[in-house]
Amino acid sequence: MDYYPYNRRIMKACGLTSLPDRRTFDRRLSTISADIKERIATMASLFVKEKLVDPYIIAIDSTLLRAKGHLWHKSSIIKGLVPRSGIDTDARWGFSHTKQWIFGYKLHITSSTGSLIIPLSADFTQADVQDNQMYPAITSLLPNEVRYAAADLGYDDHKLYKFSTDKGFDDHKLYKFSTDKGFELVCPISEIYNHTSSDRLQLINFYDSELGQAIYSWRSISVEPLIEHIKDVFKIDPLPISGYQKGAAVVLLSVLIYQIMVYYNCITGNKQPKAIKHMLGS
Repeated sequence: MDYYPYNRRIMKACGLTSLPDRRTFDRRLSTISADIKERIATMASLFVKEKLVDPYIIAIDSTLLRAKGHLWHKSSIIKGLVPRSGIDTDARWGFSHTKQWIFGYKLHITSSTGSLIIPLSADFTQADVQDNQMYPAITSLLPNEVRYAAADLGYDDHKLYKFSTDKGFDDHKLYKFSTDKGFELVCPISEIYNHTSSDRLQLINFYDSELGQAIYSWRSISVEPLIEHIKDVFKIDPLPISGYQKGAAVVLLSVLIYQIMVYYNCITGNKQPKAIKHMLGS
């Protein structure tokens, strides 16, 4: 079958007169990551608006992604030495209790819970960026209907509880945004001392309560399997491309395309997200 007329119709619909070359795609990959994050949030709002998901309880997590190519050992990074070609010099070392030390990057993501699990917001960093550092950025774009956010121990930070319930803050001008929503962060408490404040004791009591445990239990059946499914479908671990900007574009595009395909499944009556892998020919 001759697909050329069909391809021309697609290009015309996209406002193209000719197929962009590889260099054009490479340049675009280096600049679109910020735009994609906003589009992910827009898609999340569409799911909420059409009542396809209920954002009352959301889940938050991150995952380490291995960099393409050879490892760059810490001693060489400190000295600024690149001992061989094929090293992604934008990547860094990060640690997780499940994967141990990984040289690469990190995907930060929030998801819905309930019958349909989709990404609600996402961001991309080097692997050495801590989860609590990215919490304000990935929750600032959440729908206003969020009431609880379930997260793991890495998000146990007084500033994050304050950010959530006080509807945003500007800490030393690092976060130049404010949210118009208030929600409760629910996560394990790292340490308890004899002089633990009353506010922190309330957080502990709520986490240990039946409701708190029910909220926290959503993590293991929502955002955790969602991350693994996206990684499997789009083959982003290890990353297929080198460099921070291009890596961010590929990973965040994967999240956006996942949302779009799930939405397509919903409006066509198919809410089985695993069908996405077959739709993409993976």
